[in-house]
Amino acid sequence: MNRNTRRNFAGSAALITAAALLLSGCAGNSPSNSSSTPAASSSAASPSASSSATTASPNSSAVDLKTATSSLGNIVVDGKGMSLYFYTLDTKGTTTSACTGACLEAWPIAVASSATPKIEGVTGTVSTITSPDGKLQLTLNGMPLYNFVQDSKPGDVLGQGVKDVWYLSTPAGEMIK
Repeated sequence: MNRNTRRNFAGSAALITAAALLLSGCAGNSPSNSSSTPAASSSAASPSASSSATTASPNSSAVDLKTATSSLGNIVVDGKGMSLYFYTLDTKGTTTSACTGACLEAWPIAVASSATPKIEGVTGTVSTITSPDGKLQLTLNGMPLYNFVQDSKPGDVLGQGVKDVWYLSTPAGEMIK
C-alpha cells in the first residue's frame, strides 16, 4: 500500500467511525422524526474566553463554567473552553439526565469540580445534579449540560442543532436555536 492510499484509508476510517458514533450516540433517546444529519456550523470562530474582573490566585481551583465568543454569539463553555450543550429531552429542574447509555458516549456530561461550581461571566443559575456514576453534572437554569465528542478544540460548535435536540446556551442560560 503506498503512502497516499494509507492516508486515504485512515481518513475514511476516521470519518466512518465518527459518523457511526454520531448516529448511534442518541438513537434510543431522540424523537423518531428527528434528522440524523447534524445542523452543525463548521465555520465556527475560535471562542475567546471572557475575562473576569477578579484575578484568580495561583492556589484557586479552575473555573467550571465561563463564556466565550463563537460564530453563534456568546456561549457557555467549560473550564477548558469547550462548548456546552443542552439536551431538549431533559426536563428543567430534573435530578437525572435523560441522556443515558450510548447517548453519553457521544454527549458526555459536563463535570463540576465541586457542589459549588466556579463560574466566570455566566449569569444564569448554575448548580449540579449527581450522575448515576456519582459525578457532579453541571446544570444551568435547571438543565443539565453536556460536551460533544466531535468538538475537538475550543471554538468547535459541531453539536449545535444535532437531531434538533442539542443546543448551545447563552450566558443567561437560554438555548440558542
